[in-house]
Formats: sequence, structure tokens, C-alpha cells
Amino acid sequence: MSSPRVLIVDDHRLFRSGVRAELEPLVEIAGEAGAVDDAVAAIAERGPDVVLLDVHMPDGGGVEVIRRAAARGLHPCFLALSVSDAPDDVIAVIRAGARGYVTKNIAPDDLADAVRRVHDGDAVFSPRLAGFVLDAFAGPAPQPESELDALTPREREVIQHIARGYMYKEIALRLEISPKTVEAHVSSVLRKLQLSSRHELSRWAADRGL
Repeated sequence: MSSPRVLIVDDHRLFRSGVRAELEPLVEIAGEAGAVDDAVAAIAERGPDVVLLDVHMPDGGGVEVIRRAAARGLHPCFLALSVSDAPDDVIAVIRAGARGYVTKNIAPDDLADAVRRVHDGDAVFSPRLAGFVLDAFAGPAPQPESELDALTPREREVIQHIARGYMYKEIALRLEISPKTVEAHVSSVLRKLQLSSRHELSRWAADRGL
């Protein structure tokens, strides 16, 4: 299996260089970015599998990168890598669509493992941060019938597969449709449910037992 391609996003060049030096023997580095606009442009141009994302940057930070990428239809896996372990920071970036959150004192081998796990569909957190996320998302959300009624049977099939962690190409094979058709169904569902990313959709479906 090929190594995931990683984009490093942090406003400190020295830190980016250090992370790159530590990770390059372990995963493929797709590039670096030091600001929100540069990060979104790099995601669009280089198509990384995983974006290692700083939470706090002068021009908006990790949440803004995720939102702008989603607005352009770009949905790599986001893994927050931050010095902050504040619950508010953790919850904000996870709600925005990140698949994990680790702190900057993580060992290089553990960081590379976290990148691979996020790419494979796992949610990854530094040990003391997992409790924040469990508390924030504890308890299933109510199931408004009107939201489900707005979806077509095919759209429900697609989001059931999304909730189980399948990628677009895998869903296309299972449903015998094209990946572009899967993408169109996901876009339609996001619009109907007023969600901003595939990861939000996955949580929405999982909360409703789909």
C-alpha cells in the first residue's frame, strides 16, 4: 500500500521544516503552507491525502482551512497538530471536520502512525484529548423525520456507506455507479442537510443509526 501524501500547514517555517525532516523518511510529503489561503491553494493543487493542520494561525487557523477547502469541494483527511490541548480548540476543529487531534510533543513515529490511521479512516487523538471529544459528542442526536424524508433512497444508500468509512470509489463499485455520481449525491445531501463536509455527514449519519 502506498504511503499517504501529507501537506504540512503551520505558520512557523522552522516548525514546518522540523516536522518535514522527521516525517520524510516515514511518509510522502506533498508540500507545506504557512497561511490559510496558501493551504487551500496547496490542497487544490497537490491533492494531499492528509493535511497536518495547525489550529492557531494569524489569518484564521485550522477551522478556516477546513471550511474553505470544503467550500471548494476539497475533502482530504485533516489531522490537527497543535501545541494547544484546550477543550475548546479540540472540539472546534473536530466539529469543523478534522479526523483527529494530536499535540506537538508527539513522537515522530507516533505522528506518522496517526497520519496513516487517519488516512485509513480512523479517528485519532492524543490520550487526554479523547475524553473531550467523547463528552462533546455523547448521546445520539434526535432524528428529525423531515431531514430523512428529504433524501432519495439512493442518497440514503450513499450516506450509509459514507458513515461506514467507505471512499467514493469503493461506494461506486458497491452501488455500480460512477465515482462522479457518488460525489454528486454527496453534494446534494450536504446541501439538503446544510452540512459543510463529508466528515460532518458521516457523523450525522452515524448519530442516526444509518
